Formats: sequence, structure tokens, C-alpha cells
Amino acid sequence: MVKRTRADVIFDTINVALMVIILIIVIYPLYFTLIASFSDPTQVSLGNTALWIKDFTLEPYANVFKNSDIWLGYRNTIFYTVFGTCWNLLLTLPTAYVLSKKDLPGRSGLSWYFLFTMYFSGGLIPTYLTVLKLGLVNRPVTIVILGGLSIYNMIVSRIYFQNSIPNELYEAAKIDGASDFCQFFRIALPLSAPIIAVIALYYGVGRWNDYFTALIYLNDNKYVPLQIVLRNILIQNQGMSNMLTQEQLMANEEMREYYDRMKHMAEGMKYSIIYIASAPLLIAYPFVQKYFVKGVMIGSLKG
Repeated sequence: MVKRTRADVIFDTINVALMVIILIIVIYPLYFTLIASFSDPTQVSLGNTALWIKDFTLEPYANVFKNSDIWLGYRNTIFYTVFGTCWNLLLTLPTAYVLSKKDLPGRSGLSWYFLFTMYFSGGLIPTYLTVLKLGLVNRPVTIVILGGLSIYNMIVSRIYFQNSIPNELYEAAKIDGASDFCQFFRIALPLSAPIIAVIALYYGVGRWNDYFTALIYLNDNKYVPLQIVLRNILIQNQGMSNMLTQEQLMANEEMREYYDRMKHMAEGMKYSIIYIASAPLLIAYPFVQKYFVKGVMIGSLKG
């Protein structure tokens, strides 16, 4: 057993202290949002919920879920996330696999072509005009197919295919008569569960949180995702509370209390909306955590 020196103890102590501080900085906002969403909005506004729930209430959640568009937004977001992520993987994994082959003709040129698009794009207006001419504005399929390939995720996947799967497996399969498609489906994909989980998680989180694409290309409320619905609810409540607050000077005491309550409720709804939007991802993450950690570590060691 190696004897620890005083310098090792000091280093470990400082390192642990810094990690604890960073952990608190990262965890506390999430913790505060949780307790604030279940606390009375007035207590939150007064700053009485710094450490624990004060006057437990579900009123902010009830006010959010009173809006029937919430469930429609959930349905749309789940649809866009599931099918959009599948579309992303369908484009990313074969592309990464092909570019991982060192004997691919024109491999360097193709790599530079993809890399160029990572830094330069056509811009918002030309893209919108293209989508408009294709007749894809205000169609759910548009949200699915746009942003189909992330160059960064493709590069990460390519590095995994290239460095983590022995080339001897492909050579043995080729000798046995396996085609390139057979090698991809029978060898590459089964051995790539960690990186597939990582890339799927990256794409899924991006799809779930994406609201800008829907904001630009959708104008029918029945197609908008959850993020747009929650955004509209928040804007409406804030606008109502601000409007009512301006009228307080002309109102009686009872009206002022009601207006203050509305303003505090609009603030409290912010925290409940955060968890309504984040809950599915928080639930799904533990199921892919082991693959996520394994995939990231393999990439860091061999990439």
C-alpha cells in the first residue's frame, strides 16, 4: 500500500472542497426551483423559501394544467422528440460509420465538406424561403426533418466507430462474405450501444427543448410543441399581472391584495413550468446513464 504524503492529503482535501462547492452551485438552483414550485408564491416573493418549502401548495401547477393546450403540447413534443431523434440517428450513424473507413475514396474531401457546414450555414431567411417553396411551412414533418444531422455528433460517432471497434472484426466478416451493410448492422451497431445512447440523449434533449424552430415554421396552435405552449402561458400571465398592477393606485385595498396575489402567482408559475417541461427528461436520464457515462469515458480515453 502506497503511503500518502502530507501533500497528497492537502491536495485531496482542496480537491474535495472545490468539488463540493461546484456541486452546490450546480444543484442548488435546481433544488430551489423545486421547493419554490411547491411553495406559496407570496412566500417565494418574500424570500422565505431559501432552504425548504413554505406553505405547501399545488396551485401553480393547477393553474398551468388548467390550460388544455398543455396536453396537446406534450403530445406534439413527444412526437417531435421520438421521431426527430430516430431521424437524427438514421442520418448520423451511417454517415459516421462510412467516414470512419480509412479506405473510403474521397474521405478527406467529404470530411472537410461536413466540417464546413458546421461553421457556415445558409442563414435563417434563405432557409425559411427554401422551406416555404417546398410547401413545408406549418407542417409537423418540418420540425422532424429540419436539423437532421449534427456535425459534432457525427464526428463523435465517427471517432467511436474508428477507434473502439477493432478493424480485424470487419476483415474477418469480409472474408466470410459479409457485405458493408451486413458489417454495419451485424457488427458496428451491436457494439455501439454506449455511443448510440449518448448521441440519442444529445439529440433527444435538443429536440425536447427546441422552441425556436416551431416559432419560425409553425403558426397553427394545434402543432406547436410544449415549450411554445408554456412560453405563451407565462407571457399571458405576466402580461395580466403587469396590467393589473398598473391599476392598483385606483383600486381599493381588497383589489390591491388580489392584484398582488395575481402577480405573485405569475412568478410562482415560472418554477412549476420549469419542472413540467423538464420532468420527462429527468425521468428518462437514469435509464441511459450507464451507457452515457461509458460512452463519454470511451471517447475521452481513445478519441
